[in-house]
Amino acid sequence: MRILLVEDDIKIVSFIAKGLKAVGYAVDHAADGEEGLSLALTEPYDTAIVDIMLPKRDGLSLIEELRKRKIHTPVIILSAKDSVDDRVKGLQTGGDDYLTKPFAFSELLARVQALIRRASGVSEPTTLTTGDLSMNLLTREVRRKNRHIELQPMEFSLLEYLMRNAGRVVSKTMIMEHVWDYSFDPQTNVVEARICRLRDKIDRDFDRKLIHTIRGVGYALKDTP
Repeated sequence: MRILLVEDDIKIVSFIAKGLKAVGYAVDHAADGEEGLSLALTEPYDTAIVDIMLPKRDGLSLIEELRKRKIHTPVIILSAKDSVDDRVKGLQTGGDDYLTKPFAFSELLARVQALIRRASGVSEPTTLTTGDLSMNLLTREVRRKNRHIELQPMEFSLLEYLMRNAGRVVSKTMIMEHVWDYSFDPQTNVVEARICRLRDKIDRDFDRKLIHTIRGVGYALKDTP
């Protein structure tokens, strides 16, 4: 899968490209609208991620030109503008989704995956399950053994990331890059603190523990005896 990233903010570029490559996507980057348009017209992409405010050519005119030329690559618009009018304008121009800055990588990745599935005719799963733990992505309800578990938004994002990688070890760095946004300070112990809170809600009242610490490596969500 190949993704086109059209963004001029180096920090955001590094954040997005590193995260996408870590989960197996190939990423081509354009730092301005003209270069982005040129790449989009000459290479087939599974998805494009396009910032609105770009040098040489803005993101909306880039998308509009692609649609005029019958290029149907799914496009996620990135913008610091979050008004309803801005979102409507972006979608009416030809964008398929709209994400407001700042954002967590996990949300961007979920939207990329949803667009790719939609374009290929594959439906997006609405429920994640590990053992007796289930997460409904539409209602954002989490249950274990039919017991409702109340999670804060960041706890939900962290658990979603662990469940999407169930059985795999994810490092603290991977969690920070995927769950927190690009303005996050990595010098804090927020990951450890959130994992501790999540354990308290997910595992405390159950004999079988799902969240495991792999010392010196990271964490894993797995259903083991």
